[in-house]
Amino acid sequence: MSRAGERLQNIRTQLGLSQKQLAKKLGVAENFINEVEQGRKILSEALINKLSKLTGKDINDITMSIEEEASREEVDIKSDAVRVNRVASTKASNKELPKVNDVWSDALNSVLKTIPVCKYDLKETVGSRQLPVVSNKVEGHALDKVIYLLIEEDDMIGFRIGKGDIAFAHLTHEAENNAICLLEINGERVIRQIKKLDNSKVLLISNKGSLRTETAYIKDINVIARLDRVEIKL
Repeated sequence: MSRAGERLQNIRTQLGLSQKQLAKKLGVAENFINEVEQGRKILSEALINKLSKLTGKDINDITMSIEEEASREEVDIKSDAVRVNRVASTKASNKELPKVNDVWSDALNSVLKTIPVCKYDLKETVGSRQLPVVSNKVEGHALDKVIYLLIEEDDMIGFRIGKGDIAFAHLTHEAENNAICLLEINGERVIRQIKKLDNSKVLLISNKGSLRTETAYIKDINVIARLDRVEIKL
């Protein structure tokens, strides 16, 4: 959670409001309030003015964005790296200091995570994306559990997930009910929605223009990753 998100959560708690109730009073979606509190979005000046009226106080620091926080963290990290290098040169002048580019790279890697865009085999990469690191996590998931998937087929087009789209996902082996996942069945990796029938069976749902279902035993499928959102290719 970012400082701005924590600030909003504290204000909401003081008002005794749920995310849904605060969203209604501000005229926004409940999910938007959740995103702000998680540090993924920020409030506009107009919304801050509305919030100020609700609290009866002038709120002047909640507009701080993830990027602003990341920038401060980057400066701190860079300063620490420079101090370390100075000590090293004093103690061992015969050792070469890290290059400036390496220092910048280390600093940026501490506030931004470069996430590979993978094909279904998770071995072949076709690009990368960068997302901010907040509380040592990316969008609430461990740094080593996040990936992007290149959608390879149109078998989920009915869910608005088409070939060529990019999906943000996190690695998991849990067959969650209603989740859309990359999974392996009969030696093939596919994207399917999972509907639990009981403790041993699931319904695998696809939609390539028409709804298709397949019943499978949980023990016969290998869940690899759960899709969290999709970037649509225009």
